[in-house]
Amino acid sequence: MAEKTKNRKIDRRWLFLLIFLGVALPLIFTIGLPIETSKNVRIVYKLINETPPGTKVILSFDYDPASQPELHPMAKAIMRNCFERKIKVIVTALWPMGVLMAEDNFSELEHEFPNIIYGEDYVNMGFKAGGIVTIQAMGKDFREVFPKDMNATPIDDLPIMDGINNFDNIGFIFAFSAGDPGIKQWVQVAHDTYGVQTSGGVTGVSAPAILPYVNEQGQLTGLLAGLKAAAEYEKLTKKPGTATTGMDAQSVAHLIIIIFIAIGNINYWRNKKAEKKRGK
Repeated sequence: MAEKTKNRKIDRRWLFLLIFLGVALPLIFTIGLPIETSKNVRIVYKLINETPPGTKVILSFDYDPASQPELHPMAKAIMRNCFERKIKVIVTALWPMGVLMAEDNFSELEHEFPNIIYGEDYVNMGFKAGGIVTIQAMGKDFREVFPKDMNATPIDDLPIMDGINNFDNIGFIFAFSAGDPGIKQWVQVAHDTYGVQTSGGVTGVSAPAILPYVNEQGQLTGLLAGLKAAAEYEKLTKKPGTATTGMDAQSVAHLIIIIFIAIGNINYWRNKKAEKKRGK
């Protein structure tokens, strides 16, 4: 009887192989499984697509490589959408590694936008420590906080920074946030104190703590939460990328696991039924 039971078992190596293929293949070949867009993602899309060309905005990269798989795809999608709309992008970072995260995104988009001129259409002001204190200081005197960009170019030599003395001439602020300091501080200071329209993207695990800010008072204008939201945004912009392939891989892997759970339960039920018959 033990031998018969053993023969009914599925070799776990098949499961490992199928999971491997289910994750690897969608990452190589985009499947494009159906994705429903949520309200908060559509609000973010509307914000950017209703912003007039030439508007200057701040994208704050407040994350490091640990959160790159979730935040990098949405950062790339948002930056691409801004460039398509001819919105001028000013990059800041409250996290030391945020500077490199921004540059990595920009380098991936350079070939798509060969006419983007650094200093005129895009600038990376670099990292500044201080969190909420830094944001408060930017609201009072941006040039005192960032007298030079990350390349040590004086702010007065950057055409994109003409007229930027504080938050008055900033269209909106979008923070890609993996924690503290991050999106919460931008909301509390940039929006609540200075009245700047603020939006952002967070990791999936951070979303429950940030969602209350998406309220009737408009503290947050929409929110991108995790890889799924990034995939939804890619769908809206009709530019599938790593978020879309990531969701494809995740969905296929989940499907494989569900199928094997179902097979396992069916085999268990059949074994129990066979044992009862033999007991009779």
